[in-house]
Amino acid sequence: MPKINFFNEDTNYKLKGKIAVKKWISEAITAEGYYLAELNFILCSDDYLLRINQDFLQHDYYTDVITFDNSEELKTILGDIFISVDRVKDNAKQNQATTFDELCRIMIHGTLHLLGYKDKSKKDKTTMTAKEDFYLGLRG
Repeated sequence: MPKINFFNEDTNYKLKGKIAVKKWISEAITAEGYYLAELNFILCSDDYLLRINQDFLQHDYYTDVITFDNSEELKTILGDIFISVDRVKDNAKQNQATTFDELCRIMIHGTLHLLGYKDKSKKDKTTMTAKEDFYLGLRG
């Protein structure tokens, strides 16, 4: 079984289909040529993620995802991805998507960051979105 874990902090959101999600994320990591050591998804509230953004990144704004790469070895995934369920729900409404589909987009987005993809420039954002769409299309 892939070494992917799910935790909740300051939210009672229940992720459905965890086994399928783990398999999907794990297959994406393998497809990119990486080894999965351990990946933790921490689903949380806006306020919880805001505190992390302030304390660790010195940013004072709400965001949907923050990714921490804890790996010390090349091509190895060892990280924590914090996701605001509140932001995901709002994004889902704006994008006319289900909460689950938007959550999957954010999960693969954070994973892609661990795989070395960036999204600061317009070109990088385009590549990131294309990768997100590609892997979302492979969900079971």
